[in-house]
Amino acid sequence: MRRLDLSFFNRPTLLVAQELLGKEIFFKAQKAIITETEAYIGEDDPACHAAKGKTKRTAIMYGRAGFSYVYLIYGMYHCLNFVTEDEGFPAAVLIRAVQMKGVPKQKLNGPGKLCRFLGITTEHNGIDLLASDDFYVSDTGLCLPFTATPRIGISAGQEKEWRFLAQFSIE
Repeated sequence: MRRLDLSFFNRPTLLVAQELLGKEIFFKAQKAIITETEAYIGEDDPACHAAKGKTKRTAIMYGRAGFSYVYLIYGMYHCLNFVTEDEGFPAAVLIRAVQMKGVPKQKLNGPGKLCRFLGITTEHNGIDLLASDDFYVSDTGLCLPFTATPRIGISAGQEKEWRFLAQFSIE
């Protein structure tokens, strides 16, 4: 498998979100296939954390593509994103679901669930996925069919069909 490089992440976020489906996250010797993503693009996207501009929390989104952006919601759930596009333009892809061999889908079918299962926390925010030996994404060669739907779990920008669900089963 080929590790994803800057040329993969430094592209339009919608394309990256679609093409992450079927890719494999490697995190501390665990491997998981990405099966659901959601795109967040720029300060004009009301659901994007950068909609209010650059803050300490969102600074990573304004940086170079290929970094992890991990944050805590509701004081208890971590969410994993990958920074995309050109430096200075805040955009990222939320990883909403993954699949792992031998693990029931319901343990990994939400951003908070997958982070809890894999052990991803805010300690893993700002990791360079292009350089880390413990946290990166690889191309599996899978090109999965998918469905685009409106984003969920947000109050603004729900009309955008920027959520992508793969038709895939690891069984």
